[in-house]
Amino acid sequence: MKPIFETKLGRLYNADCLDVLPRLEEGTVDLLFADPPFNLGKDYGNGVSDSLKDEEYLNWCERWIAESVRVLKPGGAFFLWNLPRWNIELGHYLNEAGMTFRHWVAVDIKYSLPIPGRLYPSHYSLLYYTKGKPKSFRRPRVPIPVCRHCGGDIKDYGGHRNKLHPDGLNLTDVWTDIPPVRHRKTKRRGANELSIKLLRRVLEIASEPGDLVFDPFGGGGSTYAAAEEMHRHWLGVELGDCEPIIRRLRGQEPTVASPGRGDAGKGISGERKLEEKLFW
Repeated sequence: MKPIFETKLGRLYNADCLDVLPRLEEGTVDLLFADPPFNLGKDYGNGVSDSLKDEEYLNWCERWIAESVRVLKPGGAFFLWNLPRWNIELGHYLNEAGMTFRHWVAVDIKYSLPIPGRLYPSHYSLLYYTKGKPKSFRRPRVPIPVCRHCGGDIKDYGGHRNKLHPDGLNLTDVWTDIPPVRHRKTKRRGANELSIKLLRRVLEIASEPGDLVFDPFGGGGSTYAAAEEMHRHWLGVELGDCEPIIRRLRGQEPTVASPGRGDAGKGISGERKLEEKLFW
């Protein structure tokens, strides 16, 4: 199997991750980040669709999760991004595989108005597991929140503001500062795309320069772009169109994919209607 694109740090394969993962040696990956399709019936182009029965989708996830755990080094980190609806189930597979639970990170991203008869759904789930004791762990600090109008502190910190760490506050497991990728000038494809800020944070928490990062669902290439910036080696797989990823890694301007069949390419409103099927 030959890569479709290479840099000094990484290789990208235009393939099915279940064809690539079994070829990797056991215990070779330091950090694995997975953002699989959410089984919302989207058409990602090139005949790639994610419309399966619930049981079929979960069985498919169990297969690539098992292979992903196999290729992780002892102490390696596994981050899994999905809807809460699915991560409840997928966390069970990671538990059964002997992985060590670290965090359920709630990433606050709102796309639309509240849904009648429901609580306002406002977060995606990021599971963080390790293969035993973590090999690398760093707890980032975030800026102290201030009022965007007056510039003053939002919280008084009980009168102990001067005792806070100069680099900011300790990061919690609720992230409210990850922006959605909405603008056409920054979107790499028609479907949902992750902010590179999210991947920078993941790599900062659980990897070191020179480590090997693997992402089996390339999407818009945010993981690979972050790895390049942060001097991590990387392996990537994308079953659909790899051109947006290649353009990104070459430093070329993004071009949003043209609309496909169904709801693909219809923008945020179309994506949100699909997510409502499973998110709430």
